[in-house]
Amino acid sequence: MIPLRSEEEIASIRQADQIVADVLATLAEMMEPGRTTAELDQVAETMIRDAGGAPAFLGYRGFPATICISIDDEIVHGIPGARPIQDGSIVSVDVGVCWDGYFGDAALTVPCGAVDAERRRLMVTTDRALARGIAAACAGNYLVDISRAVEQTCVAEGFSVVRCFVGHGIGKRLHEEPQIPNFDTGNKGPLLRAGMVLAIEPMVNVGVPDVRVRDDGWTAVTADGRPSAHFEHSVVVREHAAEILSLTPRRRWGQDLG
Repeated sequence: MIPLRSEEEIASIRQADQIVADVLATLAEMMEPGRTTAELDQVAETMIRDAGGAPAFLGYRGFPATICISIDDEIVHGIPGARPIQDGSIVSVDVGVCWDGYFGDAALTVPCGAVDAERRRLMVTTDRALARGIAAACAGNYLVDISRAVEQTCVAEGFSVVRCFVGHGIGKRLHEEPQIPNFDTGNKGPLLRAGMVLAIEPMVNVGVPDVRVRDDGWTAVTADGRPSAHFEHSVVVREHAAEILSLTPRRRWGQDLG
């Protein structure tokens, strides 16, 4: 059963997502060679707590940090630490916040210094795939319309979408129904109805879609070692167009921050 949220509930989810968006904008502005991922994690935790929220990822199923930060061939669930970010890398940052019992979740990929043309095209394409997936998230469409829009955008550029990680519903829990694949499964899935809140998140690889998980049990990397990008927004389905909850004047679309 996919919950249909009241306007009061949506207001709380929006507030959680506004904190997420501000954190992402700040971290994107801080992205420079030599910065450590642990430093970014500490800034995120401080911002979240100062805004009255709680880090949604910290301790979730044992995850040891506030943010997931994944570099180059890392797809998702990278653990912050002492390593410095290198010039020319692309960095995916995923942030979750709980506020007043409701959750927000969003992500973006940003360049660190000067990145090559392939990495930049990957970021632009993944960002565009998210935009097209969101455009399909309106009442009367089916879940597969979101998935198909994402996949077609990426395949047209010669990239592949990750299949073992998907988007999800969000609200009173960080992960709720439905699961939202970034590819056409051949099943149209549930009818989208106004009031559904969804976290749509394309994860897109330059090379093969296959994934392996490092020995830390969390960090998912591309099987061929080539770069990956990740963009995410939380949205509420409306009658004619989805409303993006994780936008602020500082965080518009990902490449505005690049």
